[in-house]
Amino acid sequence: MALKVGDMAPGFTLKSSEKQDVSLSDYLGKNVVILFFPMAFTSVCTAELCEIRDKKELYDGLKADVLAISVDSPFTLAKFKEDQGYNFPLLSDFNKEVSQKYGAYYEEFVLGLKGVSKRSAFVVDKDGVIKYAEVLDKASDLPNFDLINSILETM
Repeated sequence: MALKVGDMAPGFTLKSSEKQDVSLSDYLGKNVVILFFPMAFTSVCTAELCEIRDKKELYDGLKADVLAISVDSPFTLAKFKEDQGYNFPLLSDFNKEVSQKYGAYYEEFVLGLKGVSKRSAFVVDKDGVIKYAEVLDKASDLPNFDLINSILETM
């Protein structure tokens, strides 16, 4: 069942690229943009996360933290973060549990790969309520960041 606006965001604790536990509950009292992306080092994922990196001041101004999640290992995410200079947490859903909870999951992806996060965006308010939910079926599509940002402006 897909998550929708008004639902409580499912809680999670994942390993970061720094091999630290990061929980959604760590962000209670803050607005959070949760981005699921298919795979580190791919062109569309790199471009998407670089756009977020380059607009960090915008998100800081909107009082929103960004968390980016994929099924890559923490070790892969650490190299990806280092190579691209990302300034927000990259979290490993290696066991694929959180992607499935959020309905952001490909059973079958390209090249016969199975169990990959779907490109998705969720905006979660200070109380843990979903204010925006977008799950994309085409990995080449990007979330509607203009709409995400306008929602954050009203929060």
